[in-house]
Amino acid sequence: MRWLALILLAPWLGGCVARTVMETAATAVTLPVKAASRAVDLATTSQSEADEKRGRELRAEDERRGREDRLEAERCRKGKPGPTDDCSRFARGR
Repeated sequence: MRWLALILLAPWLGGCVARTVMETAATAVTLPVKAASRAVDLATTSQSEADEKRGRELRAEDERRGREDRLEAERCRKGKPGPTDDCSRFARGR
């Protein structure tokens, strides 16, 4: 009885097995291509990525200069300027 059931189900199972084998083979073939493509993408920098990086660097530099200016102004206001401070920039009424 079991043999009869297997014989009757064999054509349908054969298609499933063949399809699974083909999908696995296709995945195995495309995997190295996808991996190589990903490696190239990680190794190179696009123009937009370079622009974004430069923009971040410029904003960080502006923030640093702003902090330094505020600290210099505070030192001048307190009457304790540093050796390189230009307190004439922060004089009132001028």
